[in-house]
Amino acid sequence: MSFEVYLTALKDLLMKSGFMGLINPNATNALQMYGPIIMILVSFVLLYLAIGKGFEPLLLVPIAFGCLLVNLPFSGIWDEFNEATHTIGFLRSLYYGAEFEIYPILIFLGIGAMTDFAPLIANPITFLLGAAAQFGVFVAFIGANWLGALTNGLVSFNIKEAASIAIIGGADGPTSIYLTVMLGQTQILGAIAVAAYSYMSLVPMIQPPVIYLMTSKKDRGIVMGQLRQVSKREKILFPIICTIVSGLILPACVPLVGTLMFGNLLRECGVTERLSNTAQNELMNIVTIFLALSVGSTMAADKFLTGQTLAIICLGLVAFIFSTFGGVVFGQIMKILSGGKINPMIGAAGVSAVPMAARVVQRCVQKEYPGHFLLMHAMGPNVAGVIGTAVAAGVMLTLLSR
Repeated sequence: MSFEVYLTALKDLLMKSGFMGLINPNATNALQMYGPIIMILVSFVLLYLAIGKGFEPLLLVPIAFGCLLVNLPFSGIWDEFNEATHTIGFLRSLYYGAEFEIYPILIFLGIGAMTDFAPLIANPITFLLGAAAQFGVFVAFIGANWLGALTNGLVSFNIKEAASIAIIGGADGPTSIYLTVMLGQTQILGAIAVAAYSYMSLVPMIQPPVIYLMTSKKDRGIVMGQLRQVSKREKILFPIICTIVSGLILPACVPLVGTLMFGNLLRECGVTERLSNTAQNELMNIVTIFLALSVGSTMAADKFLTGQTLAIICLGLVAFIFSTFGGVVFGQIMKILSGGKINPMIGAAGVSAVPMAARVVQRCVQKEYPGHFLLMHAMGPNVAGVIGTAVAAGVMLTLLSR
């Protein structure tokens, strides 16, 4: 072979390398031109937050790495199915599990197997706090619908996109992903998932200021009595009754609430320990990896680097703050109605970031009253929030799936 042949081969290899795809010469602005580079840097930031700061590492590490993989040019990892060669990109094949709502539902199965509903059963009135903490969902829904008018059409969302954004306020990543996919708004899935999981990980930073703003030191010092002991029969009947009641009232929530309660029944019935352990551990871990990588794969530069993404992140924060606000305000109402027996702080745990939100309430009270313990009381609205967010998603699906 002549030297020119080797030179041509080397040139072809260089032209097909990822380096040539990192910059888009046909771009009309800087974001488009350097999009892949920017998104690779975003993946580095997410990895730092997950590994260096410990923010939801089990979720953010695979999300960040999925983002990194999908933004490496010419890899083919996100290629559609090719009928001629019968090949498909690896991340594209994983994404089918998210696209057809398999992963979020299986996540709910694992969450159910890991959740103890006894605090909620012992004090069922805390169901109302879980419902009140969905306030931010509806605030963000209205805000997203009005955004187009407020920005003169610069950034706008259709009603289904607004619903997908709003559910971030429930602090429930799987539900956010499920609703977004079910409503067919996959073009914003990456931004939705990153916002939802980011705010879940930032619960210890976001919630305390709202709690302190909405409660006095005297409120925070209210001591609540010990919860009653919940029988095994109650624990077994609860997931069955909850599934039937929610399913009959709002059929659209059955996939989420039903699998959540099925997982909990595996935990509580006492005869399926192996299945419960599998749901809590092996299944949960495998599905988390698949779901998070799938979410990361939606963060391609051309889809993610838009004004809509920034708006989604801001609206998600608004939703989360107002959900905490709604829970604490209703906690104040319950304090008054109970004659001062309910500590309003536990309303902040009504968002469905289990058990992080309940732990935040406990940390807040122990800073001022080291001998006080609200954790188990806060777990009631916390697990109610999981159901509440699923029901809110069911309401939106019922009204918008036409």
